[in-house]
Amino acid sequence: MKQAPALSINELSILYPGSSTPAVRNVSFELAQGEIACLLGPSGCGKTTLLRAIAGFLMPTQGNIMLKGEKASEPGKVRSPEKRNVGVVFQDYALFPHLTVRKNIEFGLHKRSEHEKRNRSGELLALIGLEALADRYPHELSGGQQQRVALARALAPKPTLILLDEPFSNLDVELKERLTFEVREILKAENMSAILVTHDQHEAFSMADRIGVMHAGELQQWGSSYSLYHQPNSRMVADFIGQGVFLPGQKTEQGLQIELAHLRLTEDQLPKSNEFDVLIRPDDIIHDDASPMQAKVVRKSFRGADFLYTLELESGVHVLALVPSHHNHAIGEPIGIKLELDHVITFDRV
Repeated sequence: MKQAPALSINELSILYPGSSTPAVRNVSFELAQGEIACLLGPSGCGKTTLLRAIAGFLMPTQGNIMLKGEKASEPGKVRSPEKRNVGVVFQDYALFPHLTVRKNIEFGLHKRSEHEKRNRSGELLALIGLEALADRYPHELSGGQQQRVALARALAPKPTLILLDEPFSNLDVELKERLTFEVREILKAENMSAILVTHDQHEAFSMADRIGVMHAGELQQWGSSYSLYHQPNSRMVADFIGQGVFLPGQKTEQGLQIELAHLRLTEDQLPKSNEFDVLIRPDDIIHDDASPMQAKVVRKSFRGADFLYTLELESGVHVLALVPSHHNHAIGEPIGIKLELDHVITFDRV
């Protein structure tokens, strides 16, 4: 028998009282057991509203939410948060300051025996690497340690699903990067399904098996980070995920022409519209001193292993290029470039 998804969202809409515009509109997706997903989008796109509905804090206007094949929310009927078996990790961790690390982890196990509590907290302390700090209090921990304790507390009752609401937003860049990998490893070790809400696509790429890009309350695309970057299904997703520019294209007898190159395409690969743009990512443009095509460096951002150059083409159009950092060119200097596209992505011109 096929296992029910850990979470199933079906045509979900949420309209706040007094508003005529839904905060969430017709959202549908499934999350399998053990999968980690991320709801990604700009502020006000509906991702936090959707997370709150999954947690049981909001009632749907339309559609339903299923947890392990059982209906948890529908219009007029919502199973309360404490009866959903869903763990939540808040942005500020919400640890109890008067309880030790161990007692914080055991807080949701009040119906278990002391022996069961001790065993489960011991398992999780070992998993998060804080066995030696079991008797410390939250104020004696670093931000990263508090984050792991908050996650362990949410995991302790073995919930159906873990929800993480911008959990890394208060951390510095280096700690954030390390913790995204650690949290992913902890969730995978527990075979736990989870949903992370963030506006940071680097967090989403590091953490998630599936990413849902949201805009204006709608789920624009649901898929892997690779598919969102290389196969965006809309101009909005292409613009929001990664970096890139849109160059105007023109059909030819053997493909299409953009300022950087002629691209040979079969007829079925060509866009239907005659007014279209071609998506060019920074990794599509290669620095090549031998290339006859020149572009002027107008801006550069040092990133350690590479530079992100903003280059001005002969027409005045700007494109982006990732160049190894030992190629350190001055602002205003012309450099040789060539286009290397594995696949062509086009969108109707707006």
